[in-house]
Amino acid sequence: MKKLFQESKVIIFDLDGTLYEDTDHFSYYADELMRELDESKHHEFAEEYRKIINGDHIVSIGKVYDVVKDYVLSVNSAAKVQQVWTWDGKPVDPSEWQTIYPHPLTFDFDAIIAIGDGWWLPNVCAKHFGAVDTYSAYNRTKEFMVTPQFQLTKIPRLREALLHLKTKKEVVLLTNSQADDVQRLLHTLDLRGMFHRVVTEAKKPQHTLNHFSQLLKAYNIEAAEALSIGDNYLNEIAPALHIGMKTIFIDFYSRPYPEYQGVKVQSIAETIDAMLRV
Repeated sequence: MKKLFQESKVIIFDLDGTLYEDTDHFSYYADELMRELDESKHHEFAEEYRKIINGDHIVSIGKVYDVVKDYVLSVNSAAKVQQVWTWDGKPVDPSEWQTIYPHPLTFDFDAIIAIGDGWWLPNVCAKHFGAVDTYSAYNRTKEFMVTPQFQLTKIPRLREALLHLKTKKEVVLLTNSQADDVQRLLHTLDLRGMFHRVVTEAKKPQHTLNHFSQLLKAYNIEAAEALSIGDNYLNEIAPALHIGMKTIFIDFYSRPYPEYQGVKVQSIAETIDAMLRV
């Protein structure tokens, strides 16, 4: 792993699920999403979400949800559909879905949702039950995360490692979160000032390649000289591999990406010694 950092001139970090790993806020988000639903759907939503987080549902991190068709999809690293199920987990015959998904998918936040991390599990569950506005619940959750009632866990020595890395490499933060949320989170985590460049509201995964290309151009480097580190395979890892960048996949949930042969860790903490030895 040390070699990855040594050979890279630009290191690109994700934020949520990468530089902090707490998960209690997902339950809070689920409760806030439930408020967006008709009260008659609250019990069923709670039951379905419980099955999802317990691993007893077809919906899981690593899959994709088609809101319009109410289908759950399995895709490869090129976003090509491999298998399709109904919400209840019944396999859909390929003859029924191959004409619907003939090309690689283009992900968005509304109709074709890549379930890349824990934020999206309650989101797609709420979408299934008819929630239209999920963004308000997300904003309320982010606001809650910087109150005294919620305590983010600082990863030991991460500040030290990033500070050291910043003296040796160009260090970038690329996140979907809004600018004000990012600053509050970085302040809470004591990580402000750790990055040469901070890109917020990145709209990953649909704009990941564009951001990567702009960064490569800005720093005048080849793709092989950049390293992407993140916990969301579809957001941060697959696009990087597509253009030849190096990657470190934070795979806390042991997700099914058999084609991935790169470096895999369960926590950013596992990379700290390598960062400090650059």
